[in-house]
Amino acid sequence: MGRRDRRIEGGGARNWTLALLSVVVALMLALQGCGSQNDEGGASSQAASSSSAPAESSGAASPSGAASAAEPERNVPEVINYGYIGLNDQNQATGAEGWGFYKGIIQEELKKYGVKEVKLAGFPNGPDQTESLISGRLDFGSLGDTPAIIARAGGAKTRLITQTGTRIIGYVIAKKDGPKTLQDLKGKTIAIQKGSFMHRYVVGLLKDAGVTDYKLVHMLIPDAQAALANGSVDAMTNTGVNALTSLANGYPQLDISSDHPELLGTSATVASEEFLKKFPDFPKVWNAAREKALADLKEHPDEYYEFIASIQKTTVENVKKLSPIEDIKDTAFTEEGLSLIEGTKNFLVEEKIAKKDFAIGDWVLKAE
Repeated sequence: MGRRDRRIEGGGARNWTLALLSVVVALMLALQGCGSQNDEGGASSQAASSSSAPAESSGAASPSGAASAAEPERNVPEVINYGYIGLNDQNQATGAEGWGFYKGIIQEELKKYGVKEVKLAGFPNGPDQTESLISGRLDFGSLGDTPAIIARAGGAKTRLITQTGTRIIGYVIAKKDGPKTLQDLKGKTIAIQKGSFMHRYVVGLLKDAGVTDYKLVHMLIPDAQAALANGSVDAMTNTGVNALTSLANGYPQLDISSDHPELLGTSATVASEEFLKKFPDFPKVWNAAREKALADLKEHPDEYYEFIASIQKTTVENVKKLSPIEDIKDTAFTEEGLSLIEGTKNFLVEEKIAKKDFAIGDWVLKAE
């Protein structure tokens, strides 16, 4: 091969090499561009996913619109179940809670946390309500302190999150032409609602009065009233509108718990520990909603009393006498309330009405 031919051949090789390199570089640049686009798209998708993650992981948005890393993880049910004492055809509770539900104040506050519906259930007494709470049919409920304490002492996994009142009043009412004094109850039969505030009240009352040898029988108030009328029992414990009705019909009052401050009952709102695992900041949320409802209630006292009177089928005057607004507590716990519930717990344990002792401080759950 001549020199000229070799130059031509060498130049072709170099040209081919340069062309190949150009193709490779162009291909790499194209691939890099695609990769950059994919990275941007992936970042956008991840950001979008992150922005919705709090609502998905918690089951609810926080009040500010996004849950922070410091907040407890939530799995808030969309429907929660609340129990209260007092059967009525309107399925309405009383107090600040009842007003809050009636006006929609509490529902609006809970919606901020993903709760779409609150189902209310009325119960004739506390023991029936605690059974529903223990079985999981209720998430939380408001009742008298005695059945709440008895349930806790029996192993119920509940926490006390609020004391809504510290002045539950009970009466001891006798049959007509029957006992005239507490001393006359010796050897007599008394109808009570076992495990309720009135059970604790009458046992403590008769113990202080030195009365023994009496018999307690468990009856719901309507049955006890019928038994009192036909003479099957000598006396009964009663409360609220039913008590006033009996007194108005001529049945003698033997005692009223307001004469014995140490025997007054307190109201307790308890929540199951299982529910609190799903909604750990519920006590704070609930108490804030309740306090908001109470503030609104105080601005509309006449409407509130009429609302309660319609529920209980009584007069506004009776409601003001039995359940004055000033008796409703505006904070979750007070020293007075905690002292009363400690005394009630000690009495129930001493009398073996409660199965075992426990520390009230371990039961109380104060919102942080």
